[in-house]
Amino acid sequence: MMLFSIAGAAPFAILLPHLPLAWVYPASFVLGFILQSGFSVSVVYAQELMPGKVGMASGLITGLAFGLGALGAVVLGNAADAFGLANVMLYTSFLPLIGLLSFLLPPDRRDA
Repeated sequence: MMLFSIAGAAPFAILLPHLPLAWVYPASFVLGFILQSGFSVSVVYAQELMPGKVGMASGLITGLAFGLGALGAVVLGNAADAFGLANVMLYTSFLPLIGLLSFLLPPDRRDA
C-alpha cells in the first residue's frame, strides 16, 4: 500500500503542471487521495517497529508529517517567490519519484 501511495502519485504529480486549469482540481483530488492512502499504513508500520511504544510511534509519524509539511510549505513559498511559481511547480512535480528509492531499503525483519 505504501508503494502504491508513492508510485501511484508520481504520474499525477508530473502531469499536474501541464494540465489546463479546469483539470487541476480533479487531478489534485486524485493525487491527494492516493498520497493519503499510505499514511495510516505508515503509522501502523511505525507501531510495529516500536511495539512497546505505540503512542510514541504514532505521535512521531504524525508530528513529523505535519511539521515537515509546514516547513516544506515555507520553503516552497520562498522558492516560488524567488524563481516563479511555474518553475517551482514543474520541479517539485518530480519529487514523488524520490520515494521510489524506498526499494533500496533493507527488509524490516530477518528470517531466523
